[in-house]
Amino acid sequence: MTKLLFLGSGCAFTVGTDNYQSNMLLITDTGKKFLIDCGSDIRYSLYRQGFSYLDITDIYISHIHADHVGGLEYIGFSSKFDPRCQKPRLYTDKEIMHNLWNNSLSGGMKYIENEIVTLEDFFKPIEIDEDKAFYWENIKFNSIKVIHVNSASVVTPSYGLFFEINGIKVFLTTDTQMHWNSLGKLYQQADIIFQDCETAKFPSGVHAHYQELLDLPLSIKNKMWLYHYQPGKLPDAKKDGFCGFVQRGQEFDFSSSIFAENNFTAINSTFV
Repeated sequence: MTKLLFLGSGCAFTVGTDNYQSNMLLITDTGKKFLIDCGSDIRYSLYRQGFSYLDITDIYISHIHADHVGGLEYIGFSSKFDPRCQKPRLYTDKEIMHNLWNNSLSGGMKYIENEIVTLEDFFKPIEIDEDKAFYWENIKFNSIKVIHVNSASVVTPSYGLFFEINGIKVFLTTDTQMHWNSLGKLYQQADIIFQDCETAKFPSGVHAHYQELLDLPLSIKNKMWLYHYQPGKLPDAKKDGFCGFVQRGQEFDFSSSIFAENNFTAINSTFV
């Protein structure tokens, strides 16, 4: 049994305790846990589900916005100064790995008592070649470069994940604009899609917006779960052909028989 648990399913600026940022845990039947993104509220969302930094041995980072990396300082310091912990393995794209320390983490983590340290003092970095595969617990993950922010002169990518468990093909977009030309083939290949979805009244342009996703073929929407949405009232996603909006605490079980029986529905373990 391998499950994907959404520690939160909200956007970067989610407020309150009803939801958290869209960080996830992939949990194997052996109890191993793979944290997918590590946002600034991870210390709350982990504990809400009964976990802590002690459970985190492997982390994947899709890009360096704070809702995806802002919790690494917490994980890094907590692990370093707790003798029960080993350095967590940190997986990300080569360029992101370089920028992660220099542009995001070093300001708060570079100096400790009597020592100047580097990223390697907190984590075991595993660099991923662009659009290449890596493995965790015998699961092959394909890193998918997607367009997140295009400033005209510089494109800031995010790296989604395409992986297969028990014959079930999963596409996790992370943060991406809606580009059918680059994503359409992956949408078609996947058995289940987790799609970041902006629901704001005034679109930012850096995420796929719900109104754009409405135009997707029904065959794609029928296997698509929406996450990374704004607080407030949500559209009726099921009525519009989607699987629905992911709720904080939902688990998706990739055991073949359960998955087939539930037809892409999730085990809802939301804490009240």
